[in-house]
Amino acid sequence: MDINIASGICGKQETKVDENNTAIAFGSGNVEVYATPAMIALMEKTANESVMGLLPDGCVSVGIEINAKHIKASKIGSTITCESFLSKVDGKKLAFNIIAYDEQGKIGEATHSRVIVETNKFLSKL
Repeated sequence: MDINIASGICGKQETKVDENNTAIAFGSGNVEVYATPAMIALMEKTANESVMGLLPDGCVSVGIEINAKHIKASKIGSTITCESFLSKVDGKKLAFNIIAYDEQGKIGEATHSRVIVETNKFLSKL
């Protein structure tokens, strides 16, 4: 597998807070604010999609670690923007720094690791 991905790649995704991605909907809390699991999923999606088109044929990246802090609540109707930055490439391992923010400022931050795998080989081991 020949990997030609360099650090410095950025990704960006947006979502709106609605009743489907609140803490109540996810079962992670009891108030109608943006859920931590929803924020983490958006962070992983942003990192994943930033490199998806650069992967070798037949390969995907899979998340293996995330260390996230959800530092501020966001109300229904808020727009959440997530930005990822590929900070390091070490063979098949990709390291990202990620921030998420709403109209009021930063709501979360994370470091995230992904590994590039051959899809068929990966699935055959399950």
